Amino acid sequence: MGSENYTRVTEFIFVGLKYDPKLQVILYLIVLLFYFINMTGNLGIIILIWFDARLHTPMYFFLSHLSFVDMSFSSIVIPKMLRDFFKERKTITFLGCALQQWFFGFFVAIECSLLASMAYDRYVAICNPLLYSIAMSQKHCNQLVAIPYAIGFMDAMIHTPAAFRLPFCGPNVINHFFCDIFPLLSLICTDTSMNKLLVFVIAGIIGVVSGLIILVSYIYILIAILKIQSAEGRKKAFSTCSSHLTAVTILYGTLFFVYVRPNSRFSMGTNKLVSVFYTSVTPMLNPLIYSLRNKEVKDAIYRTIAKRKFCIRI
Repeated sequence: MGSENYTRVTEFIFVGLKYDPKLQVILYLIVLLFYFINMTGNLGIIILIWFDARLHTPMYFFLSHLSFVDMSFSSIVIPKMLRDFFKERKTITFLGCALQQWFFGFFVAIECSLLASMAYDRYVAICNPLLYSIAMSQKHCNQLVAIPYAIGFMDAMIHTPAAFRLPFCGPNVINHFFCDIFPLLSLICTDTSMNKLLVFVIAGIIGVVSGLIILVSYIYILIAILKIQSAEGRKKAFSTCSSHLTAVTILYGTLFFVYVRPNSRFSMGTNKLVSVFYTSVTPMLNPLIYSLRNKEVKDAIYRTIAKRKFCIRI
């Protein structure tokens, strides 16, 4: 392989999504709307948590980081996708593709691990309420946020250099709308079985370990909730977990579908549709899930609006 002359790839071309040209403007506006709701919703959550002293608790500390990660990994993909919507030739530079792949892997791995930290927080709050202030001190909260960022960095530093150090033979058309790892590997002219195995193993480890932490935490939470005598107490305990469980189900379901399940040659079109869901829809849903189904967040929004009205009258 070393003696062959390879064409140096300096840019990649995205195939993008397949859709009826008549629906182009409508689809563009839908994706733009989702991205706008995503950015305003998640930024609003961060600002609300930052300024409302009643939300300065571990649960909302983690939620602010979740909102930041949602904004970030969506912004790695969606703005470029929107710019390419009406372009015949959808290109990205070699370096741009590497950076997009690196940051996307970084933030997605953080989100999976951060959801596990949030599940542990709910476990301590419900199962060990008397020890909550000690177990979830600011130091421990910082550690439970730092670990997901470290895992994200490790994930990105393994996959991206492992892929981009290999030779690209010349075909530079990526059958996707962003630089996802599997479509990229199909353009490499050497054996990529180890790379694919590495993606499967690392994604599996991150997903399974964080998933087990979430599962075990909620088993203990369920047992503790069933022991609560009052219906009101059980309802309150369930309400503090329902938003997190919804976010976990949506994200893990889509990511496992794309990265962990066995691939088939007929799955690329479906994978792209699922990718649209977790890059644009899921980040948009999280602030809605946590605000509409969380009384404390809704109360904080009402307090903020009331203060603003009071200031305007004065």
